[in-house]
Amino acid sequence: MITMRDDVYRYNEERWEALVEADALFTRPMLDLDADRARAYLGLERLGLPGDLAGRRVLCLAGGGGQQSAAFALLGADVTVFDISSGQLGRDRSAAEHHGVEVRTVQGDMRDLSALGDSSFDLVWHPYSLTFVPDSRIVFREVARVVDAGGHYYVMCANPFFAGLTHHAWNGEGYTLGHPYTDEAVTSYPDQDWVYDREAGRSIGEPREYRQTLSRIVNSLTREGFLLTFLSEVRSDRPGLEPGSWEHFTSVAPPWLEFVWRYRPGVLGG
Repeated sequence: MITMRDDVYRYNEERWEALVEADALFTRPMLDLDADRARAYLGLERLGLPGDLAGRRVLCLAGGGGQQSAAFALLGADVTVFDISSGQLGRDRSAAEHHGVEVRTVQGDMRDLSALGDSSFDLVWHPYSLTFVPDSRIVFREVARVVDAGGHYYVMCANPFFAGLTHHAWNGEGYTLGHPYTDEAVTSYPDQDWVYDREAGRSIGEPREYRQTLSRIVNSLTREGFLLTFLSEVRSDRPGLEPGSWEHFTSVAPPWLEFVWRYRPGVLGG
């Protein structure tokens, strides 16, 4: 648990406030949703998650921006958004007002969920952000405390084997790995062109991320009492892609993983 604002906190908060100011892709609220579009966007059936969200308690963890929160709320969930950026949380409130739904917003660091009660949620939805902190185990302990027994934890994160690698690493034959495969190794790379408008002259620091090895992720969550129910490698699958392009890179080296875990403390006898 983090009880003070360290350098990791400050860097992430400042960067995400700058991204909100730049209207980056992940900060744009979804204002064209209805129930059907919300269900398709979340993809709960694909993930093997319960589709009936009426009254279910959902935590969007480090997931501000008015996207997932609006979708869950439109499907009848009781939604809390926890995020480090006040600007991102403002987007959640704007999206909720636009759709005529309610969401609760809480500002803080994902490593310290002390503002949230024990066993408070049926589903913790954690989009890409895990690698913004050095030690994922701290986050997993906090999630285990706030999710109810039998509840689910969805987390999307960098594929540990390719963390820090992008299409810029094309060497004419393949993509060159250059970062050590160790926990908490710092990686950084330029934002993709589609993240925000460079022509506006903005200067935003590159993401500072920390590798989380697959063994740390899986073993830590298992020790906390989670059982893995779903795993997906997110990749491009279109033929004929140009080598050295982002799309080709993602077909060769899937950059993201999706997990769904179910919290069943004691089932494994630990």
